[in-house]
Parts: sequence; structure tokens; C-alpha cells
Amino acid sequence: MHNAELDFRPPGLIAGVDEVGRGPLVGNVVAAAVILDPARPIAGLADSKKLSSRRRETLYEQIRERALAWCVAQATPAEIDELNILHATMLAMQRAVAGLQILPDYALIDGNRCPVLSCPAEPVVKGDARVAEISAASILAKVERDRQMEQLHQAHPEYGFARHKGYPTPEHLEALARLGPLPEHRRSFRPVREQLDRETHV
Repeated sequence: MHNAELDFRPPGLIAGVDEVGRGPLVGNVVAAAVILDPARPIAGLADSKKLSSRRRETLYEQIRERALAWCVAQATPAEIDELNILHATMLAMQRAVAGLQILPDYALIDGNRCPVLSCPAEPVVKGDARVAEISAASILAKVERDRQMEQLHQAHPEYGFARHKGYPTPEHLEALARLGPLPEHRRSFRPVREQLDRETHV
């Protein structure tokens, strides 16, 4: 399953934690925490970015069905603007772990930083490709955030959110310049801030 499994794997119940949505200009940053059930393995877990959207959807349902515990949480654009994206990401991760129905013995966090949690935790660089629990968390977070972008697309199709998921693509930047920011846009992110500055100076 994971060819580069960790050298060190703590005993007990491990929660994998990952987030999606640091880079986009719009919407929530979404985090997930998952404790897998060794008795009910899930085949094909991998970094969510490497999977097709159809495969992610299938795994999303399997993870929710078979995991011992899972939770998806988020931080809003207003919280991102107030705290900055790093701290808002940590907040979303804290909420995801706090929302687990079972308290893990240990948490493994994708990346190089750890939020303050109620259990011991350790960051794992490229963890979404190395730790099954983090892969599962990345899949839950990605599917949830993509669904939020689809909903925003239904409300505001002229921005193209279903295609670019809020990332600063040329299409998104062009729509932002032409139509202006939505309430869901992150005001502290430079392209949005610059657009708001332009609008106030018109």
C-alpha cells in the first residue's frame, strides 16, 4: 500500500491529519482527521492529489464507512483573514482532531508543523503518500472542499469555481478583476486585496 512507510510508527490508535485549500483565494481551508480500523482495511489509499475525482469519491465513502473514527472540520475565510492561513490551517486541524468520536493515542500530521493537540503529535513531510491514515484524511478533506467549490459554482457560475476550485488560475484572476470579490473570497490574499484596493480607488 505505502511503499515508504514510516520508520517509526507509534503504538495505539493513530489519527492521520491533513488539510486542503491553503492556496485558493476563496472558501474554507478544510482539514480532516481519520483513525483507520486495522480489521477493515481500505485498498488503494494514496495522496488525494494523485487520485481521479471518481476514485476519491469511492474511497471517501469507504473511509467514512470503515474507519474507527473520522471528522472533517474547517476554518472560514473570515478566520483565515483574521489569523493568517497558517494559523487558520492549524485551527481547522485542531477542530478535526477534537471532533473525533475516539481520542487517538497519537496524531501524525501531514507537513512540517503540528497544531497543539490533546494527544502527542508529530509532523510527517509528504505524509499523505507515506501514512495510510494521512492519505485517508487528505481524501476526506479534498472531496469535502471540492463539493463546497461545486456549491459555490452553482451560486456563481461566472467565476468557474468547478474548474479551478478557487486556485489563482488565469481564469479565476480574470473573473476576479471583471466581477470583483465575493463574500467568500479571502481578503488577506494579495490578488483579492489588490482588487479591493482598485475598487476603493475608482
